[in-house]
Amino acid sequence: MGVSMRQVITGYHRDEAGDWVAQLACGHFQHVRHTPPWVNRPWVVTATGRAAMLGSALECRKCDEGAPPDCR
Repeated sequence: MGVSMRQVITGYHRDEAGDWVAQLACGHFQHVRHTPPWVNRPWVVTATGRAAMLGSALECRKCDEGAPPDCR
């Protein structure tokens, strides 16, 4: 199994359901939900928390799959 590609968070937007989506440097989007106990991301629920995570890297499965950039 290979190493997962990590990409930097460059911004955020909300999807049609109001959930937060991270915009990654590679052009892919990734939902960043706080839904304990499955996903623990308390930083996503506040503007301060989201701002603090800008520049942090997330694993990008779409890069691993060679997917084209997402469009909004």
